Amino acid sequence: MDRPRDDDGRARNARPRDALGRPLPYGSEGVERIPDDLDLPPAETLRYAQDLLDRGLAFNAHEVLEAAWKSCPDDERMLWQGLAQLAVGITHVQRGNPKGAFTLLTRAAKRLDHAEPVPYDIDSPGLIAYANDLIAHLETELRDADLKPQLVRKVQASDSDSAAGSSA
Repeated sequence: MDRPRDDDGRARNARPRDALGRPLPYGSEGVERIPDDLDLPPAETLRYAQDLLDRGLAFNAHEVLEAAWKSCPDDERMLWQGLAQLAVGITHVQRGNPKGAFTLLTRAAKRLDHAEPVPYDIDSPGLIAYANDLIAHLETELRDADLKPQLVRKVQASDSDSAAGSSA
């Protein structure tokens, strides 16, 4: 069977996938795929990836973050690669592959630790700590809630109140 190809001749895989990104037989009902040509602004990319992580779709979050990595400015490449690798590491945890999870989470933490700049309120220190904590607990039973890192720092109520108060 010939693989579907895009206008530039690159192979595209139209095979359906399950929620963990594993290929399903042709004709099966899979989860919605991330478009190969996804191109979103950074803040929208982060919101979309966070929504996918929150729904337990780390593989799809990886694809969203990978799309950003492929189109980002050179000085942000390490950051987006680290975020994509974090999502793949979580995917390996979900699939029951601790060795793959260890490898990708370790790579993610290293990339995030060396990423400069860290724009868009991405919580790089928190994500590094998250990856390291997940690595430390790979041999324990993890809950779904343990696999939903927060990509962006949350604004504290007092921060938003003081910001609103200072503009009043």
